[in-house]
Amino acid sequence: MKAIVAKSAGFCFGVTRAVERVYEEIEKNGDLPVYTYGPIIHNEIVVEDLEKKGVRVIDEGEDFSKLPKGVVILRSHGVSEEVYNRLIESGHQVVDATCPFVKKIHRIVSEKSAEGQKIIIAGNPDHPEVSAVLGWCKTPGAVVQTPEELEEVMKNVKNSAILVAQTTFNHNKFENLVAFAKKMRYNIDVVNTICNATRVRQLEACEVAAQVDCMLVIGGRHSSNTQKLYEICKNVCAKTYYLQTVADIDPNWFDGAACVGITAGASTPNNILEEVQMHVRNEL
Repeated sequence: MKAIVAKSAGFCFGVTRAVERVYEEIEKNGDLPVYTYGPIIHNEIVVEDLEKKGVRVIDEGEDFSKLPKGVVILRSHGVSEEVYNRLIESGHQVVDATCPFVKKIHRIVSEKSAEGQKIIIAGNPDHPEVSAVLGWCKTPGAVVQTPEELEEVMKNVKNSAILVAQTTFNHNKFENLVAFAKKMRYNIDVVNTICNATRVRQLEACEVAAQVDCMLVIGGRHSSNTQKLYEICKNVCAKTYYLQTVADIDPNWFDGAACVGITAGASTPNNILEEVQMHVRNEL
């Protein structure tokens, strides 16, 4: 019996950069309040640890000007142009830890919408990254996840459109959207903005799931990229389980399993990934 761990499991570049920046600001600013706009990552354990260190999570509903002046750190998901400007105007020190790949999408949609192109985003409309991207469009953008939704949006597009993607969108679903757009001969420019690390992580998860009897996917319950990993693995390995920490593991999951696969979302700290690996190897 053995365990196979996906090579790209765990923190991605953007998340690592954002989390490290928060801890740096805590050390650097002493008694000065430190805020994060939204949870710095979709991982409850990390967020709770930061709260214990005095970091407060704020959101769009806050009157930023009434908060004690401090440092506001923007998470890797980014924020809308309106929120960014409000934070600057409120007098807080703003530390922009938006993932560079997300910032690239902001620039694309801002420029192309200003030129008159319809912005279409392949992604989850409820995800903060997508909400932020929409907030950089000069004209109303649209969010789609299926060919049917794309078809509906294109009915009202008079000129040209541009299709971008949430950085953690399912690569196969994006390819399906692109294939559909070509089939329908839409006047649409395609820019694949899915983070390469996301694509690699998804491909590796699929490859590992195909080799094992049981698959574990580690990540926060609200982590979009982890949910996508779970969906991908579940389609390949029926015995796929979603967990946040080693405490969530049920020994019955491993009944009859000769080999267990493990992957983790971009918001999963290395120590949690290591704890799960150790537990599984001891179980086996």
